[in-house]
Amino acid sequence: GHCRPEIAQAVYDQLSTLDYTMPFARAHPKAFELAEEIAQFTPGDLNRIFFCCSGSESVDSAMKIALAYHRVRGEGHRQLFVSRERAYHGVNMGGVALSGMINNRRAFGVGMPGVFHMRHTGLPENKFIQGQPEKGVDLAEDLTRICAMVGGENIAAVFVEPTAGSFGVLPPPKGYLDRLRAICDQHGILLVFDEVITGWGRMGAAFGAQKFNVTPDLLTMAKAVTNAAQPLGAVAVRQDIYDTITNKGPEKGIEFFHGYTYSAHPASCAAGLAMMEIFRKERLIERAAEMSDYFLDGVFSLRDIPGVIDIRGIGMMAAVEIAAGAAPGARGHEAQKALFDANLNLKATGDNLIMGPPFIAERSHIDEIINKMRTTLTTLSKSW
Repeated sequence: GHCRPEIAQAVYDQLSTLDYTMPFARAHPKAFELAEEIAQFTPGDLNRIFFCCSGSESVDSAMKIALAYHRVRGEGHRQLFVSRERAYHGVNMGGVALSGMINNRRAFGVGMPGVFHMRHTGLPENKFIQGQPEKGVDLAEDLTRICAMVGGENIAAVFVEPTAGSFGVLPPPKGYLDRLRAICDQHGILLVFDEVITGWGRMGAAFGAQKFNVTPDLLTMAKAVTNAAQPLGAVAVRQDIYDTITNKGPEKGIEFFHGYTYSAHPASCAAGLAMMEIFRKERLIERAAEMSDYFLDGVFSLRDIPGVIDIRGIGMMAAVEIAAGAAPGARGHEAQKALFDANLNLKATGDNLIMGPPFIAERSHIDEIINKMRTTLTTLSKSW
């Protein structure tokens, strides 16, 4: 929820004692404390945390960590990356190149070369499936095809959102992420989960990695780590990747030439620590898992509305797709505005209406969301 007094007080107290310190070659206690806290939630041995200021920065940071790791191992030729169609990985140049959303790429031309895209998993036969679809695991073989085409030994990392969020909530087919993990292992490629959207409970688990029982090598995060009260992003890194980079670095020198002026900003770390306490004290991640079925059942009840052509959802995230009009996205924009006027604020990507309720929501709040969706979309459908 908004305006948590615990977070506001933590930020105020921090600004009153240490408002800033350079992050280069030094740090401050709150940064170490927050890194240790985050590592209690991340899967496997992803217990080394690199801080930045946003989700977009976390993606570009992960790209550079992957390149640095391969270079110090004598595999500097690994310069290529793989992502997916309909993926979203932020607004920096690396993230734009990884992203597979057409308009995001078209606006900036070719961008960074050396990025290949697997097909998305939004299959027609998977419409109106709640949770993970059964069909589509074979789409992971696109990675095998790309490895054969460009050489798996030349690929640094594969980036995927465990559930594609910004496009319109595409849960992974059963077995799909497991297969990507196996192919990456076969070719020595790092697997990166972009959990900027899916992380911190949105999937009904701390991260999508735990939800789908697949552990990546790197994991990006942002947004809910501070409840968005302060800008903060991070990359969780596997212990042996951290050790490889730091052990190969010069003695008393810089091991990893990367960082931002506001990395691990004291106020952001204070907000993050307050948020970690709220996660634990109020069992927010467990609460998201408990509320998921009620939320999804409500959303999927909207399938009978004229013009609704698909609904997808998992955890505490869902999308209602409406039939496109004369111009793609026009109806989505119209619906978003009408819903906003009805005091329901959600995101529209094209003609996909995306919902992610706060974890403190009660059943009455879920009911209100569903009722406003039904009333508004039913009214709009009469003119479509």
